Amino acid sequence: MRLLFAVVALAAYAVDQVTKALAAAHLTPGEPRDLLGSLLRLNLTRNPGAAFSTGTGHTVLFTLLAIVALVVTTWFALRSGTRLWSVALGILAAGIAGNLTDRILRAPQGFSGHVVDFLELPHWPIFNVADICINVAALLILVLAWRGVRLDGRPAATKAADDE
Repeated sequence: MRLLFAVVALAAYAVDQVTKALAAAHLTPGEPRDLLGSLLRLNLTRNPGAAFSTGTGHTVLFTLLAIVALVVTTWFALRSGTRLWSVALGILAAGIAGNLTDRILRAPQGFSGHVVDFLELPHWPIFNVADICINVAALLILVLAWRGVRLDGRPAATKAADDE
């Protein structure tokens, strides 16, 4: 399961970083380009805050929280006993690491860099592949929890029987 987690995390992270590099190299802020008509546009922005550009004055705090989240996600992934948990946590780690990389390495300075966002849907804030990863992972984790699949792979009902 550890190898699956690592492969998923590295692959999704690479997609995020490559798409951000391409967006930064080929798009100009304030000059959106239609990709799929008005449904999906490429629109380069740099976000110092969190989701929906909230907390723009707290970039260093978001960076530190992302480091903690990445460590915790990896800790859980190393204890995963199922493929689905490994995939979900790998996708989550990629999303966290993708935006964390921007915060650490991008301008204006280390640990307070701005995240590159470039995908725009109608009536929705501009986002990136890392944001997609985080949301897909959250959905997978909710489904696993709703279905009662524990991290170790046993059904949640099994724990009650084990404790007796």
